[in-house]
Amino acid sequence: MQVINALKKRTSTRAFLKNPVPADVLKSIFSQAQQAPSNCNVQPWQTLVVSADKKEQIKCELVKVVMSGATPNPDFNWQAQYQGVHRDRQFGSANVLYSSMGITRDDKKSRQLAMLRNWQFFDAPHVAFFTMDKYLNIMGAVDMGIYAQSLALLLNENGISSCLQGALGQFPDPIKQALNIPEERGILFGMSFGYADDTAAVNTTRTEREKLETAVEFFQ
Repeated sequence: MQVINALKKRTSTRAFLKNPVPADVLKSIFSQAQQAPSNCNVQPWQTLVVSADKKEQIKCELVKVVMSGATPNPDFNWQAQYQGVHRDRQFGSANVLYSSMGITRDDKKSRQLAMLRNWQFFDAPHVAFFTMDKYLNIMGAVDMGIYAQSLALLLNENGISSCLQGALGQFPDPIKQALNIPEERGILFGMSFGYADDTAAVNTTRTEREKLETAVEFFQ
């Protein structure tokens, strides 16, 4: 598959079939993702792939915490409030997503339930938590983003869909307890993945991309 085709085909999938990805396929893909570049080759990612009973355990604990009304306590700074054009794009993305599910803007309950699906991993058979040592801060986060994009494209190449989720870094405590993550490591974000349910309306969601002239300047 050409890189451009993989980029165009990759979308944020929010409905999955129950079928798990074979273990040997997962190991092959995650092994290939080790080729992702990183600053000074530090390879900061410590990826935790969770499936089956352990995934269900963490899902239940996360839903319990979120439903309790607890305040997010991420290991890293997820507190940035979008402004200007970034806020416009955020709202545009939300509008496209909720519209694909037939949820109106004033239907707050349905929107909250749709948001809760993040911590239910959209019923995907697998979830990955991307962790790194906290001291690495923004430099590590840059490398983690490159790694996660590489992984998402490799999954796509193998017919496996995914959804990268900042929400999975908002309530780290139940995850860290279940997976025995040491205090010096933090959960940056996560990714639900598996085989897409192509019959689900939510998977028709498509967001726009800015034109080249808006995003890139060329100098000579």
